[in-house]
Amino acid sequence: MTSYARLPITFERGEGVWLWDDKGNKYLDAVAGVAVNSLGHCHPKLVAAIREQAGKLIHTSNLYNIALQEKLAARLCELSGMDNVFFCNSGAEANETAIKLARKYGNERGVTNPSIVVTEKSFHGRTLAALSATGSRKAQAGFEPLVQGFVRVPHNDIEAVEAVGRNDPSIVAVLVETVQGESGVNIARSEYLQRLRKLCDEKQWLLMLDEVQTGIGRTGKWFGHQHAGIVPDVMPLAKGLGGGVPIGACLARGAAAKLFKPGSHGSTFGGTPLICAASLAVLQAMQDEGVIENAVRMGDYIRTRVREAIGTHSSVVEIRGQGLMIGIELDRPCGEIVKQGLAKGILINVAGDTTIRLVPPLNINKIEVDYLLGVLLPLIQDFIAQPKAA
Repeated sequence: MTSYARLPITFERGEGVWLWDDKGNKYLDAVAGVAVNSLGHCHPKLVAAIREQAGKLIHTSNLYNIALQEKLAARLCELSGMDNVFFCNSGAEANETAIKLARKYGNERGVTNPSIVVTEKSFHGRTLAALSATGSRKAQAGFEPLVQGFVRVPHNDIEAVEAVGRNDPSIVAVLVETVQGESGVNIARSEYLQRLRKLCDEKQWLLMLDEVQTGIGRTGKWFGHQHAGIVPDVMPLAKGLGGGVPIGACLARGAAAKLFKPGSHGSTFGGTPLICAASLAVLQAMQDEGVIENAVRMGDYIRTRVREAIGTHSSVVEIRGQGLMIGIELDRPCGEIVKQGLAKGILINVAGDTTIRLVPPLNINKIEVDYLLGVLLPLIQDFIAQPKAA
């Protein structure tokens, strides 16, 4: 189906931050499978874990105990301070799980038609409930009727959330991204997240933080909300957790961790031995190799270099980010820079039409960053030197 506006290129192999196409051309990958390939391509520890597990056992289903799933759940809870985990296959499924948890929480408390506060410009996935929670009419258009039960407020606006809480007794949860990725790397302020935590405690709402793109080291912490020093009640994860293999997870704590009973929810492929072995290898390699610390260093370095080169130009709206999740917002749509970069051997993408998004592998080194910026910065400078279209 023509679901994707694909670029005219086919990749055949990868190593670290590099990809080679079917014609033998080499590219530096600053997209990383859309913030998925945290360790780059074909990291030897990840490849070895997949190869070894594939020779033992690939799939049995959740009808039976899965030791590697239990080990992965324990490790994620140790890193996050959460109580338990439901495994699925994608970020959208993880968010669907969070939405179901919120509804079950509300119904068990006797709330008629429980509702969830969500934000403008958010992105939570393309399954029907996750799409309905998403704050993008472009993504939603043509798929009506949408799922009901979502109340939308502006991003980073705690007063708007408080106002909803005063006027709508159906609210049972708040669902926000710690950094909005698809709309242009919009960071939730620490104070905002802290006040959301306090408000949810006061109202007995679930605080659900979508860490699908930000989780597993992307922002320079294991999880994006850790910059604010808080812990959510529910946390969807995916993307970087598998380093390239498909996995989603929804972590829960406190009352939210006790809601599901046998039959409440399920997944045929969620948490297979193969996928869990891969994810455990990713987490171990990140710890052993100082990958998160590297993400902090390289992210700071990239933002500094970009600010020095173009930060004062009138066409540059803002340079922002956390760790290696970086947005360079311009005053006009800039999708053509993606094709220009491709022609010069770098892979980037644009979020929200006007923001160049950089989400390279978290183990990218300084030499590779300098190569990336050596190509990208002149492209941006040439682009913003042109007159803005009327």
